Amino acid sequence: MSENNVLKKFTTAQFLNFALGFFGLQFAWQMRIILSGPVTENLGASPFIYGLIWLAGPFTGMVVQPLVGALSDKTVSPFGRRRPYLLGGALLASLALLIFPNSAGVAEFLHNITGLNLPPLTALVIAAIMIWIIDACVNVAQGPYRALVPDVVPEEQYSLANSYISLAIGLGSVVAAGTAPFLKEVFNYQMSIPAQFVMAALAFTLGMLWTCITIKEGKKTRGQEDKPENTENNVSFLQSLKDFFNLSPEVSKICTMQFFTWIGTMCMMIFFTQYAVHTIYCVPDLTTAAESTRELYSGPILNGTNFSSICFAIFNLICFLVAIPIGILSAKYTNKKVHIISIITMILAYLGMFWTKNPKVVAALMGLAGIGWASICALPFAMLSQFIKKGTEGSVMGIFNIFIAGPQVFVCTLVAWIISKCSFTMGSDYINYHWEYTFVIGAVCLALAAIIANTVKEKV
Repeated sequence: MSENNVLKKFTTAQFLNFALGFFGLQFAWQMRIILSGPVTENLGASPFIYGLIWLAGPFTGMVVQPLVGALSDKTVSPFGRRRPYLLGGALLASLALLIFPNSAGVAEFLHNITGLNLPPLTALVIAAIMIWIIDACVNVAQGPYRALVPDVVPEEQYSLANSYISLAIGLGSVVAAGTAPFLKEVFNYQMSIPAQFVMAALAFTLGMLWTCITIKEGKKTRGQEDKPENTENNVSFLQSLKDFFNLSPEVSKICTMQFFTWIGTMCMMIFFTQYAVHTIYCVPDLTTAAESTRELYSGPILNGTNFSSICFAIFNLICFLVAIPIGILSAKYTNKKVHIISIITMILAYLGMFWTKNPKVVAALMGLAGIGWASICALPFAMLSQFIKKGTEGSVMGIFNIFIAGPQVFVCTLVAWIISKCSFTMGSDYINYHWEYTFVIGAVCLALAAIIANTVKEKV
């Protein structure tokens, strides 16, 4: 082993510093999760259309992350392999974050300067485009960021490093989700949706900028030393894909586990705010309602949105609190055993949210689900890292993201369609949808993931 390939163990302070950029990334992503529903619904998106708009995440994830991951393995620049993608993704995503909540204003501006009678859904189309840009750029940054773990962290600390990323995900989400409700509760100030997206853009850019400045990749990193330019590191994406599935039979099991895990996870992520507004706070579907009717329900909508933010804050606070203990326990009892137990807690939480409409109980159940989320953010990546070939970290993490992004297509289409078909009448004038059904589907898929996880044979 050459001197350049010896990686020093990270201290706690170094791990915290390393995770700061992911804090900003998750801050922006959480804001997009919580508030994209209210913004697009206000612009006329039905449940099914909302699901189709969410396809931005999986499609960009399946295409962008694998390609960018492979490119980052081979990138040679004065700024390193990964850092150009981290900062570039953050800057472009931040621009889209600023535009997204102002889509109606952008549509009006286009009308004024062109004089054209634009279609009624122009603002919704602009919002959808911005979501696609946000999701694509988050994926541009996320894959290379995950690949930094085997680049700069010694192998025996992989689980701990991913747990610190999980900690950053939890804390970033807590701050993102909790800021507006906190200001409302403590100072009676309701932060506007555009202002929350400004906050998200700043967090993403500044967090990634800090990581790019403080994390030194070095001229040579793991797997790159003393290799000619046209060798195993310089392979095509298709070859990387082929090599990925030949890593080990266990890799296929981990990918299948991840596939069902993320169907279950996204059933909650995508639809929880709608569930909070329409199921917990009993707001009917208002996509075709008159403006006067929207105004009538503005209070319950605001309450439901704030409640969703509080629940996501609790969900991610628990993730933050248990992230490091999960990493420590997994080192002692194996990743697989800890991950299965964590997923079971999430299943129980989902079943509880299907049966109850009590806000306090739902908030507590979201906290329980946060245990599973902390594990999902860390342990599958730690399990996979055991089988990664040196010099292919970015490619492998990018390809692995297909099994995170792919399940979202299922949720955005089939699950959204199922919900759109499960309507009921409220009074004599309005309809609503059974948003709670998404938790049943999610629980079943998480149960399948736990069963598959039990078959994985980890390296000891």
